[in-house]
Amino acid sequence: MFCVYVIENSLGKIYTGYTANFENRLKRHNGFLPTKKTSYTYKNGGDWKLIYKEEFNARIEAIKRERELKSFKGREFVKNYIKSMRP
Repeated sequence: MFCVYVIENSLGKIYTGYTANFENRLKRHNGFLPTKKTSYTYKNGGDWKLIYKEEFNARIEAIKRERELKSFKGREFVKNYIKSMRP
């Protein structure tokens, strides 16, 4: 099982990615497991929290959806989703 996820840090930065193991991936984003010092989430720090997630059976489906969410329309979808979740 693969998932596409959107996380946000305490500074309001957003990151979109995909993985087969979300729990471990989130630990990497938050610095509990080793990560590259040049990664976006390492450089932008903060406490990263899940705001959106979709699950897929195939890796190729997850990659396709990640690309969609990183497109202009996808970013608009994420922004509108965040707005709808906040009071």
